[in-house]
Amino acid sequence: MKTAIVYVSVHHGNTKALVNAIAEKNDICLIDATKQTKVDLSEYGFIGFASGISYGKFYPQMLKFIEENLTENKNIFLLYTCGSKRKGYTDAARTIIESKKGEVVGEYGCLGFDTYGPFKMIGGIAKGHPTVEEIKDAIAFYDSVVSLNKD
Repeated sequence: MKTAIVYVSVHHGNTKALVNAIAEKNDICLIDATKQTKVDLSEYGFIGFASGISYGKFYPQMLKFIEENLTENKNIFLLYTCGSKRKGYTDAARTIIESKKGEVVGEYGCLGFDTYGPFKMIGGIAKGHPTVEEIKDAIAFYDSVVSLNKD
């Protein structure tokens, strides 16, 4: 099954570290949504959307990408990195995916070094994240969802 991971990783490369590690071990097309805003996703049987978190949800560039590029009836997995763990980070993305009759088959989130806004004044939060273990967990997450969703 042909797989793509579309990602937005703009500040410290936290999310990019996850997707690069997954792609290193698997045959996956990586798409940087900040550089490629129009992509035909119809050829992919399995799609991941990976993003840092901004104001409690995926980056606006990612949400716009999903809205404009996702075709109907796709199996989707979500990845994210965040400065602090909270619920609801994927809600906006899920709403768009579900409006296109897509199914979110799993999500993985971990901490990522964050110096946005007021956090910059204190040197940032979640320093040292994602850790080697969190990256390994992202790979294990991908392996588990892909094995459950083979054609």
